[in-house]
Amino acid sequence: MMKGLKKWRLFSLLAVMMVFLSGCGEDYLSTLKPSGEVGKQQLNLLLLTTVIMTLVVVIVSVIYLLAFLKYRRARVGENVIPKQVEGSHTLEVIWTVIPIILLLIIAVPVVTTTYKFADVAAMDEVDEEGNKTALTINVTAKLYWWEFEYPNQGIVTAQELVVPTGEKVYFNLKAADVKHSFWIPAVGGKMDTNVENLNKFYLVFDKESKDLKDGVFYGKCAELCGPSHALMDFKVKTLSPDAFDAWVDAMKATEGQTADKASTDLGEATFANSCLGCHAISGSGAGGTPGPNLTTFGDRNRVAGFLEHNEESLKAWIKNPEEFKPGNLMMNADGTAPIYGNLSDEEIEALATYIMGLSVEK
Repeated sequence: MMKGLKKWRLFSLLAVMMVFLSGCGEDYLSTLKPSGEVGKQQLNLLLLTTVIMTLVVVIVSVIYLLAFLKYRRARVGENVIPKQVEGSHTLEVIWTVIPIILLLIIAVPVVTTTYKFADVAAMDEVDEEGNKTALTINVTAKLYWWEFEYPNQGIVTAQELVVPTGEKVYFNLKAADVKHSFWIPAVGGKMDTNVENLNKFYLVFDKESKDLKDGVFYGKCAELCGPSHALMDFKVKTLSPDAFDAWVDAMKATEGQTADKASTDLGEATFANSCLGCHAISGSGAGGTPGPNLTTFGDRNRVAGFLEHNEESLKAWIKNPEEFKPGNLMMNADGTAPIYGNLSDEEIEALATYIMGLSVEK
């Protein structure tokens, strides 16, 4: 009876796993539906190793079952000892050479591809005028958000990475606080961001994200980094080269944009008095601000990386960010209140409206 129950438990567990795994096939998130050169080659390596490992398991299982069935006691009798093959040079050669061959079949493409992905020499190539030809993005991982700086274009944004399709995009990866890991499952990766050293790699984005479910690819932190690690998401918007150039121009056009403390708009005045010390609203310039750059906040897909992108979510976040992302750096050291103080409901509502209006695409 108990054995029967255990079998049903296993069956139930497998059924539940199938339900959950069935949601892993979305184009914007699934490693099994890659949308870039790197992701496709990584999937090919995964399939190659899976096939070889499956082949080994099947062959070993078949040999075991044949021996089990052929030499079972009920078939050959009580006192029969099968022929012993200990010391057989033929068998020893077979089970030594075959694993070596299989390991070489795996190792050669894996090592070759690894070195290919690590080749970032093109990051330093320049044209006749001395301008770098490759698109390079400096990625800085912070608790619990992402900063994206485009040094050659002189712009910076946060939480939503914007890239062109059809070309190699190179990344300089670092962390500002603790170890994180940069990963875009449907495109490729992942690679650690460290505090003490710089990691570099490239990705290629094959298709525009506008036709995806949420209009973006999903990016994740793949390294346990603190209590809100699971909420350290970012989004990737892929554009045609012309659309990307237009976005860069729009970001550059925000140079010098700021908020006025004396503004008659309560939202702008509140932002200038409470938020401007940490958050920039100009996309032109360099990174390194204490908080995410908010120039394109109105164009984003989510609030705080995971909340619905609307004023209600933003107001709830402003009131108590600790409730949504424990351990974030917007709270005082004692965790009792945000570093910008307790704002009135009127100020929060006006501030949310103002921030949602920050856009370069509208």
